Amino acid sequence: MERLIKVDTIKPKHSKDIKSSRLGLGFEKLDRDVFDPENAYDKVAELGVKWIRLQSGWAKTEKVKGVYDFEWLDKIVDNLISRGLLPWMCLCYGNGLYTDEANKYFGAVGCPPIHTEEEKEGWANYVKAIVKHFEGRVNHYEVWNEPDGKWCWKHGPNGTEYGQFVIDTAKAIKEVNEDIYIIGGSMCRRQPDFLNAMLKAGAGDYIDGITYHEYTPHDQWIFSRVDALRAIVDMYNPKIELIQGESGSQSRSGGCGAVRSGGWTQRKQAKQLLRHQIADLITETKFTSYFSCIDMIEALNGTADNKASYMDFGYFGVLGAEFDENGVASGTYSPKESYYAYQNICSLFTDDVISKKAPFLCKTHVGKGDRTGWTFDFDLEQTDIIYGGFYRQSTDAYAFAYYYPSNIMTTDYEGVISVYAIAKNKDDLRIIDPMDGNVYKIPDNMFDKENYEEVYSDENAFEIMHLPVKDYPLILCHKDFIR
Repeated sequence: MERLIKVDTIKPKHSKDIKSSRLGLGFEKLDRDVFDPENAYDKVAELGVKWIRLQSGWAKTEKVKGVYDFEWLDKIVDNLISRGLLPWMCLCYGNGLYTDEANKYFGAVGCPPIHTEEEKEGWANYVKAIVKHFEGRVNHYEVWNEPDGKWCWKHGPNGTEYGQFVIDTAKAIKEVNEDIYIIGGSMCRRQPDFLNAMLKAGAGDYIDGITYHEYTPHDQWIFSRVDALRAIVDMYNPKIELIQGESGSQSRSGGCGAVRSGGWTQRKQAKQLLRHQIADLITETKFTSYFSCIDMIEALNGTADNKASYMDFGYFGVLGAEFDENGVASGTYSPKESYYAYQNICSLFTDDVISKKAPFLCKTHVGKGDRTGWTFDFDLEQTDIIYGGFYRQSTDAYAFAYYYPSNIMTTDYEGVISVYAIAKNKDDLRIIDPMDGNVYKIPDNMFDKENYEEVYSDENAFEIMHLPVKDYPLILCHKDFIR
């Protein structure tokens, strides 16, 4: 970035100041009391996300049959809404009042109420009660979490079985409120068999959205998976929208849960966050949720009578924590590097920004004379990078996010790329580094106007030489894209 001229920094936006956004954050596991939300509310709102994923906690809410105590969940929902955040609810998990097996597991995780009529009726009554109770406050409900994983469907995942569970749950929801947005899926596996079986069972006629979880070190897989999901869903109901419900990485080694191997650091986590969230914004997802707000225990395989079985710490949070003797996240909940990186893109991709092809094109390795040998062989080409365009409708301004998908676990990558751009003038162009929020002007000596004019003469067309490329997204944009 040394040749660029710093002219500004991204100004963080509070969630209250953002009307709409496709960026969200996980606030999961409060049904198991794994962290103190009071220490997180303000920091999360200052992050600038909009969507907040909660888990409803049937076992915590109904401890006597037919009696629902929503006080704990009311406090959470109301605190989020008062700060401009939009909660959406994952309906889960089991309840030992109806399913004996659920009493064995910490939080009754992975015990769906599907085996007896009493279980089914108890679940339907609970679903109707929660939808009625939060009417006007929560409008998006997701049916269960990761039902295609054995940890969350402990008797063995079955797409057809889950599809019927979705149908029954959706019917209960619609009985209370026809306008609720119903989400199915919450899938953690890439294989398409579970989704196809679920939809073949008829669930596609009852839902508005499909969630999938994307913990992958290979960013290219994000796009191929979305394409496959879209194709499968279109076979049954093209109106269904796609939602990325969990994606994240760890900030230190030795953690439990997804992508736990390797020498993770805060810096690597921040890079991975930027890469995945930008990739999700490039795709057609309705919104994307990063997992998670705070370091916490995984608590998916614990047994109720063995505390040691759920002392499995995950370091996915954008806020860091210590842990007390019960595994509860404690301390000051201090922001990590990933927090500030996410804050920058949350402030940038707000309100009327949409995914759209942008008028920027990376130059190929074709030059004149010996320029090919000593210059362009060191430039990346568009086929080497992951990229996508965005458009701010209110200011008629475009942005082009790009990065080199190198292995962030073993290397720090810095390179260059040359770009053709259409803009009002040279001063209309900016480069943003979302890692630190710095905004740069491109100096005159990086515009190859002399050679460009030999072929082109349009006053709004520019050739920018050797822009920086990193292993996380940089953003080339018209300056009015920044608000």
